[in-house]
Amino acid sequence: MSNTERLDQPLEHSLQDVAVTDVLAPACDQRLYNFDIAPSRKQGRTWSSYNIFTLWANDVHSLGNYTFAIGLFALGLGAWQILLAMGFGSLFLLVLLTISGFVGYKVGVPFPVMSRISFGVRGAHIPALFRGGVAIAWFGIQTYLASLVCNILVLALFPSAEVLTEHKLLGLNHLGWICFAALWVIQVIIACYGIEMVRKFEAYSGPIILVTFLVMAIAVVIQAKGHITWEPEATRNGKPWALHGWDMWHEILAGASGWVAIYGTFVLNFCDFTRGAKSKRSVVLGNVAGIPVNMLFFGCIVLLLAGGRFTVDGKVIAGPEDVVHTFATPFLVLACLALVVLTIGVNLMANFVAPAYALTNLSPKKLDFRKAAIISGVIGFVILPWNLYNSPAVINYFLGGLGAVLGPLFGIVMADYWVLRKQQINVPDLYTFDPDGDYYYSKGVNNRAVIALVPSALISIAFAFSGQIHELNAFSTFAPFSWFIAAGIAFVLYLIVADRSRTFRDVDGEAIAVQAHH
Repeated sequence: MSNTERLDQPLEHSLQDVAVTDVLAPACDQRLYNFDIAPSRKQGRTWSSYNIFTLWANDVHSLGNYTFAIGLFALGLGAWQILLAMGFGSLFLLVLLTISGFVGYKVGVPFPVMSRISFGVRGAHIPALFRGGVAIAWFGIQTYLASLVCNILVLALFPSAEVLTEHKLLGLNHLGWICFAALWVIQVIIACYGIEMVRKFEAYSGPIILVTFLVMAIAVVIQAKGHITWEPEATRNGKPWALHGWDMWHEILAGASGWVAIYGTFVLNFCDFTRGAKSKRSVVLGNVAGIPVNMLFFGCIVLLLAGGRFTVDGKVIAGPEDVVHTFATPFLVLACLALVVLTIGVNLMANFVAPAYALTNLSPKKLDFRKAAIISGVIGFVILPWNLYNSPAVINYFLGGLGAVLGPLFGIVMADYWVLRKQQINVPDLYTFDPDGDYYYSKGVNNRAVIALVPSALISIAFAFSGQIHELNAFSTFAPFSWFIAAGIAFVLYLIVADRSRTFRDVDGEAIAVQAHH
């Protein structure tokens, strides 16, 4: 095979305390292939419907999601309106995540490799690095937010630690540095053991999270003596007001679309997890239990926490972390620990796996999942994420701009897989630079995918910045629906410019696959 460096030595992989020997396929180019990004064998996959459910049990209950949902409460939406917004959003997500998850199950590869199908063996770095870049920044920010909860825990147990909050270094007090560094180390260690350790962590932490939030909600209901404010009185310019008619439905649909936008990262690289799914049934059942059912539970918890606290003190809380202050010390400690465990779980699956695979994909010959995870963690540390979080310009422009591109990427990848190729994938050719390979395109890049990406990405970015840039105000009315609009435009554009003269072959990857315990 031309331009191919062959790799035929055995690879020792011992991340799960058991040495695993796989002979890497000699037909694959080591610049595109290693143990961690090779296809996973169908036999021996470990992700059951329960594992996929616990994935969502962690992620749906993230602190950021509570902030978003309680924001709907603060807008003046009542209980049934919030639940309806979540219901619509969960149905949209169920469809998107299922079709994305099926791709991972069939092909058995992580997102950067799956991107080679539509973008080419070199062009795949475009979607992979966009997804990974967003994740690294949010990994640091989420770790910082978890460290704030950890601060509360330390001060509750050791009041004398208050002295550590009196001085700052690079924008963070000494106690904050200690908590942030400790949480950073814990997450990096877990990630170094690979995706299988992430699966195990989520499996145990999921039920803990669900039980903890249920107990927190019950405690707030008791504090409110059973009186929950289901429809808080919102004010505008100091006068009472309420949403009615189209304004109400706009906010409901905007809230539903907002849920999809929040998971715009996850619908893109859900294959990172479903590549280890036991069956399509596992994907469907895990998604049904974890998304609509779990989101209904989540919505009820939001209403009880926000409505209960509103009854008690007339204030709309920002998130669960605002509730733990009101509990007695023993339960405050347990609640803080649960919130920390929750944030670690969310960070691992949403913000650690994607960049680890993206960096591994950059140089499979030199990097594996463990090394790439450490590099991702180091970058997430040195960017001093608390300064990013406290900078509206960074959040709105940098992360907002990067995140806006993910919708168009999803549209292109799904259009190529489901409509153009009709699920016919030649998996071995994903790992070769041979010019005759199915995914070599033009010097390794599918220029037609890039042509579809550029205008749709610019439109999506215009939506993202419509609230900050006066010249883009015309987009602001449709901004809540930008993910769908941009993904739809990219979907259509790609099908217009795609090369339909190509012959598509369906070849599984079992011949070059490794066991699923990554």
